[in-house]
Amino acid sequence: MGDMTNSDFYSKNQRNESSHGGEFGCTMEELRSLMELRGTEAVVKIKETYGDTEAICRRLKTSPVEGLPGTAPDLEKRKQIFGQNFIPPKKPKTFLQLVWEALQDVTLIILEIAAIISLGLSFYHPPGEGNEGCATAQGGAEDEGEAEAGWIEGAAILLSVICVVLVTAFNDWSKEKQFRGLQSRIEQEQKFTVVRAGQVVQIPVAEIVVGDIAQVKYGDLLPADGLFIQGNDLKIDESSLTGESDQVRKSVDKDPMLLSGTHVMEGSGRMLVTAVGVNSQTGIIFTLLGAGGEEEEKKDKKAADGAAASNAADSANASLVNGKMQDGNVDASQSKAKQQDGAAAMEMQPLKSAEGGDADDRKKASMHKKEKSVLQGKLTKLAVQIGKAGLVMSAITVIILVLYFTVDTFVVNKKPWLPECTPVYVQYFVKFFIIGVTVLVVAVPEGLPLAVTISLAYSVKKMMKDNNLVRHLDACETMGNATAICSDKTGTLTTNRMTVVQAYVGDVHYKEIPDPSSINTKTMELLVNAIAINSAYTTKILPPEKEGALPRQVGNKTECGLLGFMLDLKQDYEPVRSQMPEEKLYKVYTFNSVRKSMSTVIKLPDESFRMYSKGASEIVLKKCCKILNGAGEPRVFRPRDRDEMVKKVIEPMACDGLRTICVAYRDFPSSPEPDWDNENDILNELTCICVVGIEDPVRPEVPEAIRKCQRAGITVRMVTGDNINTARAIAIKCGIIHPGEDFLCLEGKEFNRRIRNEKGEIEQERIDKIWPKLRVLARSSPTDKHTLVKGIIDSTHTEQRQVVAVTGDGTNDGPALKKADVGFAMGIAGTDVAKEASDIILTDDNFSSIVKAVMWGRNVYDSISKFLQFQLTVNVVAVIVAFTGACITQDSPLKAVQMLWVNLIMDTFASLALATEPPTETLLLRKPYGRNKPLISRTMMKNILGHAVYQLALIFTLLFVGEKMFQIDSGRNAPLHSPPSEHYTIIFNTFVMMQLFNEINARKIHGERNVFDGIFRNPIFCTIVLGTFAIQIVIVQFGGKPFSCSPLQLDQWMWCIFIGLGELVWGQVIATIPTSRLKFLKEAGRLTQKEEIPEEELNEDVEEIDHAERELRRGQILWFRGLNRIQTQIEVVNTFKSGASFQGALRRQSSVTSQSQDVANLSSPSRVSLSNALSSPTSLPPAAAGQG
Repeated sequence: MGDMTNSDFYSKNQRNESSHGGEFGCTMEELRSLMELRGTEAVVKIKETYGDTEAICRRLKTSPVEGLPGTAPDLEKRKQIFGQNFIPPKKPKTFLQLVWEALQDVTLIILEIAAIISLGLSFYHPPGEGNEGCATAQGGAEDEGEAEAGWIEGAAILLSVICVVLVTAFNDWSKEKQFRGLQSRIEQEQKFTVVRAGQVVQIPVAEIVVGDIAQVKYGDLLPADGLFIQGNDLKIDESSLTGESDQVRKSVDKDPMLLSGTHVMEGSGRMLVTAVGVNSQTGIIFTLLGAGGEEEEKKDKKAADGAAASNAADSANASLVNGKMQDGNVDASQSKAKQQDGAAAMEMQPLKSAEGGDADDRKKASMHKKEKSVLQGKLTKLAVQIGKAGLVMSAITVIILVLYFTVDTFVVNKKPWLPECTPVYVQYFVKFFIIGVTVLVVAVPEGLPLAVTISLAYSVKKMMKDNNLVRHLDACETMGNATAICSDKTGTLTTNRMTVVQAYVGDVHYKEIPDPSSINTKTMELLVNAIAINSAYTTKILPPEKEGALPRQVGNKTECGLLGFMLDLKQDYEPVRSQMPEEKLYKVYTFNSVRKSMSTVIKLPDESFRMYSKGASEIVLKKCCKILNGAGEPRVFRPRDRDEMVKKVIEPMACDGLRTICVAYRDFPSSPEPDWDNENDILNELTCICVVGIEDPVRPEVPEAIRKCQRAGITVRMVTGDNINTARAIAIKCGIIHPGEDFLCLEGKEFNRRIRNEKGEIEQERIDKIWPKLRVLARSSPTDKHTLVKGIIDSTHTEQRQVVAVTGDGTNDGPALKKADVGFAMGIAGTDVAKEASDIILTDDNFSSIVKAVMWGRNVYDSISKFLQFQLTVNVVAVIVAFTGACITQDSPLKAVQMLWVNLIMDTFASLALATEPPTETLLLRKPYGRNKPLISRTMMKNILGHAVYQLALIFTLLFVGEKMFQIDSGRNAPLHSPPSEHYTIIFNTFVMMQLFNEINARKIHGERNVFDGIFRNPIFCTIVLGTFAIQIVIVQFGGKPFSCSPLQLDQWMWCIFIGLGELVWGQVIATIPTSRLKFLKEAGRLTQKEEIPEEELNEDVEEIDHAERELRRGQILWFRGLNRIQTQIEVVNTFKSGASFQGALRRQSSVTSQSQDVANLSSPSRVSLSNALSSPTSLPPAAAGQG
């Protein structure tokens, strides 16, 4: 099914439906057109056509209370007629397409051309061949063995190109496969609650069928379209479909339309599913995107679109929809959505046109986070610097060779240019060109993107084992730079198993659970009803799964705590609930972050009303004017009684780290019926039944995890909705604050008062005064959390920009999770909305997993640095050897094929070996690097140059006096027709041995002495080093002509290995030189402030949570690693073409024109064309910036 294009899938469904429509009372087409209506229109249509929602239930053969019978044939039939709840993914790229993409690499193209020219010339024997008078330059002369084997060099270059291409393509392919696997895992884990045969069950989203009765609650992402049939206070955020950020209130008689891909922000209820998969509103848009994408695909051949690809009708529904329909008029566009043609596809994009148009909307959709990922930025810059140096060196090499040859031939020896000699000369020039290209190839570190990819992919895979499900690859590396973590309290720092441990009932403060007999029966009855009825009926306490375990808490944990309190009082809540089922509840005011309380109104037998209320004690007590005494009678409760109670009961409870909840009730007369919508009057004059203290114990591993964070230079802040005393008590238990330190604990109100000026606007300077000392923010609203995160990120108070990680589980945490550099969502307790906005999902909801993420993040950074240290040493040495060798002896001591082998081991294998080092605890002993720290520190620079000096000294010694040391023929000015010399083979072999031992040195980058520390913990590293050694033996002993090697004796081998071992000794010598003395060493690869933030981001408005951006990025990540590779090379070539400074390029990049073309490419879910990329190289980097 996956390979059908969306439109085929769609038309097939159309046909099915017309033939089967008779079995149910309404066809798919009717239901689809019904779902396109909104508000009152829809209500009118339902009345006219069907009568009411119950009639639709009857036609769909389902019951609003019992749900579907759930038998297999029935479900199967529904799937056939109305379709499955699944949107067919786009086809993934084939391996061949990936190979083709890898071939686009600019350096590889240059090499291919050079190899082909070389091959062509080796088969072309010009007539002047025999003419000895043509040339005399010794090094350039082709000996006769080489004349026969001339093709070998070209072929070998091609072979190594093929190797590199296959490695790259395979890497991309496995990455995409992993990514899709991850996607489908996220999907399979996504369950939804439906009623089948009267039982409430959780089923995978893809199993939902038309006619199901689904239970929707706060925090859900709706998986299909449906009609609202019963519920309380349901408010929906439809911005993902309409672009309108206001929440829409749903009710049976005014607006019963619930659409897939929208988020439930408040309340709960039941819906009848009427359209699934490609027929739901989101599905229709996807189908159009698919149809629109087909034409574009022919033009564009770049970039895998992961977002549309992988998502069934779930998380991504909010995604591209937003990219395309930012604020289009939905009614207009959807009523025409039935036309299945290009016109309809255009209808769905009210963004003026697919090309340019509304650049702003596009810009918003594509510029997910604030900057390009830090590492990516630094690497790009470094690669460009190295590339430039390599280009210059290779150009000089070629020029010197050509000049020397022409001067020597035509000026010194005064040879005339003979026409029959021309081909011979051309052959020389080609040889020089190949030497030049080889220098360039060795200079450009194309292993860098590979190292980054391998390192990230490896980390992500391993992080799964550490309970971190990484949704965005770069989050993993950003985490290593984190300087602050803003964590929730409940469930993250604590176990989220609420238990009531103290209570204040009938004027008595019980320090443990009271004996049931000590509580008055009237009070007890009120208490039981208040707790059982005024809580979500989905909240239950179930028997433990295995003997001796704790009872299972299902649903809202605070409510579970209260229900547990009832069970401790030997009462049962089930009979109360069955007597008063959910359908009979008269009115429910659901809990939300503004009310901080929940109330339920019921009708008593005498027609009067009673309302039960519960909520945060300081809020509910303010609304109480009576309290039940020991005899169960209400007595007057004045403000001063309340103050006394706060002092005597609530504060002591809070100081023990308990959450205090007040349970109260109020009676209303039957007539006149109160105005239920006037909340302020209703939620007043309550009678307090009791106040309970609920304990949520701190997770045992948290204090240790927080200590590690603090040691690693990361500040942990707690942001919670609890009252300040509870929060402070828990913060002390966790070790977030230590008594006697200078820190701030603020409540949300006080925090807002301090950061706003007289006009009520937030001022950054005021936030800067507070955040460095702030440790606990209590009674905070979601906006406070967002304000705090934004304030810390935007602060210029410290020299490093702060990198903030945030944890969240509720729908209201969305904006803060999005704003943060890394958002962690809770896998168990988290709502869909929170997971959608996050970068990493903690599958065990545990704070200590965050510490693991920090460790992995730092490890990625260190792995890249290790690789760089190794790679650059090789580069420096190889380039200098090739360059000087060519200039002095007219022939590079290292031949092209040898260089490519060196390049292969140094790039591909080394990136595998060094990028897969497992992290150690020592990573947590240093402070975060911060955003401006250069990739190559002084210590690393010292290592690179130090080892380069050793290697160059030995290689030049061997080159110029090696023949005397080993008593062999000199390989320099070798006479014509000589086979490969032992001399040059020894040089090549020594060079490789030195690299192998230096690879061990490269394992440490902070100047540690013991380079073997933990080497056996990394089997990949050992395998690669030994493997390379084995292949090297084969090449030297049996490589012969193609590798320009002649076999060596044992003693010569011993010398090569001995010189290689010298690297390890020399490493110790370098480690003793104090870095602080070497002031002249420059660091490289740092991001300056200016480059870090392109200008369009500085004036960007604060955008609210926008799921689309997030989703678009899923797809982009797949290909931005690839783009980055090309981009690096394009930059190099571009610099070569224009010679313009990098700064100039940067300024051009951030100009808005390139941004708008670029974003036009990004937000259409098709592929960015390569031709476009090559023709306007300056427009590429911002793309990466938008995604990184």
